[in-house]
Amino acid sequence: MHRIALSRRSTLAALAALLLPAGSSFAQTARVATLVVPYTPGTGPDSLARIVGTRLGARMGTTFVVENKAGASGNIGADFVAKAKPDGSVLMVTVNTFTITPALYKSMPYNPVSDFTPIAKLAIGNLALVVNAGLPAQNFEALLALARSKPGTLSYGSPGNGTPQHLAMEVLKKRYGLDILHVPYKGAAGANQDLLGGQIQMAVLPIHTALPFVRAGKIRMLAVSGDKRAALAPDVPSMGELGAGNVDLSLYFWLAGPAGMPSEEVTRLNREVAVVLAAPDVKEALAVQGMVPATATPAQLGDTIKQDIDRWRQFVTEQKITAD
Repeated sequence: MHRIALSRRSTLAALAALLLPAGSSFAQTARVATLVVPYTPGTGPDSLARIVGTRLGARMGTTFVVENKAGASGNIGADFVAKAKPDGSVLMVTVNTFTITPALYKSMPYNPVSDFTPIAKLAIGNLALVVNAGLPAQNFEALLALARSKPGTLSYGSPGNGTPQHLAMEVLKKRYGLDILHVPYKGAAGANQDLLGGQIQMAVLPIHTALPFVRAGKIRMLAVSGDKRAALAPDVPSMGELGAGNVDLSLYFWLAGPAGMPSEEVTRLNREVAVVLAAPDVKEALAVQGMVPATATPAQLGDTIKQDIDRWRQFVTEQKITAD
């Protein structure tokens, strides 16, 4: 009996292996893999990992478990991934804060380029320039005029020094020659509370974060990042439309793994991610988070990451920006 049972199990296992796609370590056997998010639950990368991970796992014959490893502006989680085995069992969903931190930290526990394998771009998220509803600036041009008429008197808040929200506003300040005081907070909650209360006059927020406050009449949205208007805020002009040139304030998210992952594994993951992102339910789920699906080849993604790291190193050095 035992021999017959074992034989049946072996036969079923062999049949299952034949039915799975070949050419991938994922295909050899169903397993559990970890999607590391270097930020806290509820953040953009976390939401994206949970939306994409479930569907990607179903296609790969793998269960992806999201694990949040927050701290040091994402460095703790990224370092964990950099030191993992390149067998696909540990991957990372991150955001372009990753390209900013090398400019802010004198010492990094990993090399942001050589210690990772770029796999697939996932999404783009627009940021919005917002002001407290009591500020007498009904549009972007009026805000510029007001700031120039009162140099050093207006203030903006951010979740902290070196965050994308902080650097986005500093880019705008440099582009338009504005003197606006930066008030760094330890997290977004305090900055948002003081923005609503009028203690600070403006901020840069993810669109989906800003919209409920806009609808409640607490803040006013003056512009969104990017060359085109955002689907979530079609009545608000884009920075490109306003003539801001090459000012790029958008967030972008991607999937990566440790350096040394097999090229065929990376190619398959990239292909399957593209299929997942094209699904209508995924587009709808991302839209709720203020994100739009975006794809790129691993090589294109790698080039974007390298260019962004160099760009922010130059900007942070020029502006003498430091981390908290």
